[in-house]
Amino acid sequence: PAAFDPLPRRVPADDPNPFIQRNYDMCIACYRCTDICNEWEQAGAITVAGRGQDSRIATHFDDLLLNSPCTFCGQCVNVCPTGALTDRKVTAGHAAPAKLARTKTICPYCGVGCGINLLSQDGALVGAEPDFEAPSRGSLCVKGQFGSWEFVRSPDRLTAPLVRNDAGEFEPATWDRALSLVAGRFARYRDESGPDSLVFWSSARATNEANYLMQKFARVAIGTNNIDNCSRT
Repeated sequence: PAAFDPLPRRVPADDPNPFIQRNYDMCIACYRCTDICNEWEQAGAITVAGRGQDSRIATHFDDLLLNSPCTFCGQCVNVCPTGALTDRKVTAGHAAPAKLARTKTICPYCGVGCGINLLSQDGALVGAEPDFEAPSRGSLCVKGQFGSWEFVRSPDRLTAPLVRNDAGEFEPATWDRALSLVAGRFARYRDESGPDSLVFWSSARATNEANYLMQKFARVAIGTNNIDNCSRT
């Protein structure tokens, strides 16, 4: 029998989005990506264009993902069975799937605590993917999917506390020295100007337990109700 004609696939032009690599030559039109984008994530960023043998996956008006409602949650990448949609950061690192090691952990970007697997190859971090066994069931935001690991090897990452010296310049310090300095300053300002001279800002990226301890410290240790957080408004 004659072989089927290959399905027409239009490889997108250079797409400047930094997260999702699209290679529709590998697409088998299973529509898993459009289903999760439209039905589950309610984003409506990708759709089916054409009919029958001419059908293909596309963004509306064949526009760029950056110009679509895409939130870059990465769920389309997670459900693609062929590699037509991949994590651009992982593929750019020339990661070999057979050599990838997975380490279960928690996304550090907020207090929700979504589960992720850190991907490493030869001891170096190359990416992250959802942990479908975690309570979050594989759902991640753009930060969890694509940004939860790069800071580890950032040259700007602080690896030790910094304290100003007599010349006004930052220098590395031990944790004991840094914490003693902070505790001493808190006590001095409280005693000299009163507890309400201090204000404390908590974080929506911390856990409920950490925020509880923060407000307890402000109200009990310092004696002020001046505490707020970044997501109140």
